[in-house]
Amino acid sequence: MPNFTRRAIKESFLKLLNQRPLNQITVKDIVEDCGINRNSFYYHFSDLPALVEEIMAERVSAMVENHPTVDSVQEGSDAIVEFVMHNKRAIYHIYNSVSRDVFERHLMEVCRYVVTTYLDGMLEEVEEADRDAILRFHRCACFGSVIDWLNGGMKDDVSDYFRRIRQLRLGLPEK
Repeated sequence: MPNFTRRAIKESFLKLLNQRPLNQITVKDIVEDCGINRNSFYYHFSDLPALVEEIMAERVSAMVENHPTVDSVQEGSDAIVEFVMHNKRAIYHIYNSVSRDVFERHLMEVCRYVVTTYLDGMLEEVEEADRDAILRFHRCACFGSVIDWLNGGMKDDVSDYFRRIRQLRLGLPEK
């Protein structure tokens, strides 16, 4: 069973992060919101970046757990959209902060998982160097699409974008 205080800190932080940018959130804001003292925060997390890191790692783990297999392009793109949209404003605020690298690293991990899980079985007959090139291309295309969407202010419907790509079948075989 997860630690109650640790969970309360994360929930308060996400609540605040959905309201305002990361650089406008302090440890004081978090502890006041969840009703603990500063020492309790620092007992669980060394600083705000450590808190961001843990939350992002948990989101990746949850996405993998919710999608143990990826049987279609749609399921894969839905998993990536789910990862980003779960706390859309919070993700946007992390992306536009000094913790951007944490988000990008975890997003790449999600893209790697989804692409590899979906395409690996289809590429069994392909030489390893070619297989790696194909996986890398699709992983980077996936990652770049999400980053482009974030850079555009998340205004477009990213789910619609991925649906359109599937309709156009740009290099992705469908099972």
